[in-house]
Amino acid sequence: MDELYAHVSPAPYVTVDLASAITGLTQKAIRRKIEDGKWIEGREFRRSPDGRIFISIKGYQEWVERTVG
Repeated sequence: MDELYAHVSPAPYVTVDLASAITGLTQKAIRRKIEDGKWIEGREFRRSPDGRIFISIKGYQEWVERTVG
């Protein structure tokens, strides 16, 4: 019998809870980066129409790869 495999990848924007599981950062650390202005709305995160915060996976990856200085 043939086996079927599925590749699962997260959506472009994920909840803070899922972003925490994906990145290894705590939810508190993610929220602190937003509150402190280290993560910019429209770049690393967005707010949905109901006000919930969603983290951009691409924005997070670019933030990690950004060089300082």
